Parts: sequence; structure tokens; C-alpha cells
Amino acid sequence: MRRLKCLATAAVSLALLLTGCTGEGSDKDGKITLQFQSLAWQAESVKVNKELVDEWNAAHPDIQVKYIQGSWDSVHDQLLTSFEGGEAPDIIHDASDDLADFAYGGYLADLTELIPARLKSDIPQNSWDTTTFDEGVYGVPFLQEPRVIMANAKWLEESGVRIPTPDKPWTWEEFRTITKELSGDGKYGVAWPLKDPVSATLNLSLSAGGRLFHREADGKVDIRFQEGDGVVPGTIHDQVNTDHSASSTTLGMGGSDTLPGFFGGKYAMVPLGFSYRQQIVQQAPDGFEWQVLPAPAGADGLTQGVSPQTLSVSEDTAHKKEAMEFIDFLLQPDNMVRLAQGDWMLPTGTEALKAPALHAEKDGWATGTALAAHLTSAPAQSVRGYPEWKDKVATPALQEYYSGAIDADELEKRLVKDGNLVLRRYQR
Repeated sequence: MRRLKCLATAAVSLALLLTGCTGEGSDKDGKITLQFQSLAWQAESVKVNKELVDEWNAAHPDIQVKYIQGSWDSVHDQLLTSFEGGEAPDIIHDASDDLADFAYGGYLADLTELIPARLKSDIPQNSWDTTTFDEGVYGVPFLQEPRVIMANAKWLEESGVRIPTPDKPWTWEEFRTITKELSGDGKYGVAWPLKDPVSATLNLSLSAGGRLFHREADGKVDIRFQEGDGVVPGTIHDQVNTDHSASSTTLGMGGSDTLPGFFGGKYAMVPLGFSYRQQIVQQAPDGFEWQVLPAPAGADGLTQGVSPQTLSVSEDTAHKKEAMEFIDFLLQPDNMVRLAQGDWMLPTGTEALKAPALHAEKDGWATGTALAAHLTSAPAQSVRGYPEWKDKVATPALQEYYSGAIDADELEKRLVKDGNLVLRRYQR
């Protein structure tokens, strides 16, 4: 693994040497100060994170944690710059689909021998798979969110359509039929906010058996477009271009952009991440009735790919053990529940998932919790070159396909042919 080489003269003390590397190191009095960069952004979530840092600091006078506010919008480039400059925070909040290049590049510590047994056993292997690269573990997955359907409850009830449950979800074919039934007179059965279409498409495609990325015996990854890979994108394409049951104007929108139309009765349903419930609770007009429905199921049932939020440790920090102690504190079951409620997401920990508050029918918590067992690592998680493939190949190809500018054959050609050219540069 790559290690930052700190330049120092013989006269520089060990404490100052460590301070010159990642984080703030040890003070002259022996007190350790760790930098924790958090990406919490919702007021409720930021408040919980800061409270937990304060609680840790009060109980650990010799190991203090400094809270640093980061941003999801710029975290990848910011981390890369800080790693290269030797100024990365000791404890790093990120998402699992952003870790591969950092892990393979030697910037993150392998946590395999540092993770406490309690934490290791509490989080299911499916979640650990999202942060495992070449048998090393480079992050602790702690929060996750399934993609669900936010529905206008009154509209669906009045239409008489069957309301799906996690035990009896809609199939993708049934979903398409129902959205068509709900459409007409300038209203749409569904609005797909697909400004960033790749993760939604790939993660939902797992339900239909679509994998797209296939790892060969030699460890190299090959992109192959098979029958299951076409189910979800084909459904969306046909809803927009054939049935006209999905609004074409929302394809370039983010999730929040669709909420005014949802509240205004223009769209019966909007597929969104589970955490969007908070915005609905805060922004919905008085009297607006809504409910959370599971995403449609395919050949592989309700299986869904996720990219959990993660906590990693910088390879260059001199205090890996202490950093992991803080992570273990943050992810104690009660604390994990607090973090999940603050972000309106699901905890990965099995003990935290038992909390009664996460099984309440109110605000759809029970529906989301019922989906937790079906969440798994998407095949793209561990693929080197995935960010470039996503930005340069998959995003424009899917955007053009969903808008009707290209057909399914051209979509497959771009994802596979152009995509494999990108991956091969990373696999030489």
C-alpha cells in the first residue's frame, strides 16, 4: 500500500512528525486529535452526528474528535486532492460505490484486523461485500436506502388498482400496465427523475436478474448485456415513449424537482430513495395523502443493489486503532438508530434494525425495513473504472435511450462495446 512519506529532521519529535501527516495527530501532552469528515447534510442528521462527536469527546479526553463538514457534491475530487497532498481526514464518510479507486490506490486502510467482532457480526455479509476489494475491507457500511415508490394514496385508492406490499409486490410488467391505467388528461402514472440514471437503473435491474458486470476467473470484469439487463430500462423507455404514462420532462430532473408536481397531482407515483420521505413530510401540503410502496419485483424478487454510506480510515493516519474505536462507538446499535432516523435511512446493523421506531407504519418506515433483507451489493461496486464508465459512457447512453433518441440495440452497443474499452484500461 502507498504510504505518505513525511519529511522530517532528526530534531523533530515523533508527535510533530505524526501531526505533519494525516489528521492533527498527537498533541505535546499526548492527547490524540482525530479529524472526522462527515457528509451529513440534512439539519437533523448534522445535529445527530455532532451530538455523537460531543458525547465521544466527553467520555474520551485523551482521544478527541474534530468534526469537519464535507459535501456529497464534491467529495470524490476533494478526497483525491487531500490524499495526494497528505492532508486527508483520519475518518472518512463516503459511499461504497466511491471507494474502489481509493482502495485499490492505497489511500484507505484495510480494516480487516481492526473491525471489532461485535460490529463484524452485527452487519450482514451482503453489506460488507459492498466495501470489500481484493479480500480487504476498506469501509464500514452503516446506512442504506432502498429505492421505493412514493405514491399518491388517494389517487391509487380511487383508481381501484391493486396496492402492492413487500409480500405481494407488483411485477415490472404489472407496474407498466398500472401506470398506463393511471395516466391521461395531462396526468402521468409515474415520474422518473433520472438526472443521474445509472445507479437507479443498475440497482433496480438486479430484481430482474440483470448484472451487466461479470467477473471472470482471472479477476477481470467484462460487461455483458443479457436478458435481465433490459427489463428495467425497457420498462422506463416504454412508459415514456410508447405508453406516455411517464413524463418525459422529469428525465433530466433530480428527485426533489419532481415533488411539486407530485404534490400538485400531476404524477401518481415517483420512484425515489427511501430518505426522500423527509422532504415529503416537510413539504407536502396539508391534507396530501401519500404512502410508500416497494419497487417492482422481477425474476429475482425484490433484490435491489445498494451503495451504503460508509466510514473508512485513511491509510496514512498514525491512529488507525483509535479511529476504529470511534467508528465502533458511532455504530453502537442505539447510535446507529439515531443516525438512521436523522438521515431517514435504514441502518445496516441487525440489532439496530430491530428498533420499534423503524417498524412503524407512519411515514413508511415498516415498508422500508421489510426491504432490508433484499438489499445487496451491486456488481459494479468493486469495478475499477466504474466512475469513468458511468460518467462518460452509461449516463449519456441511458439519457438518450430514455428520451427516445436511440434504440435498445444502440444502448447495448454503447454500454458493452464502449464500456469494455474503458474497463480494459484499468485492467491491464
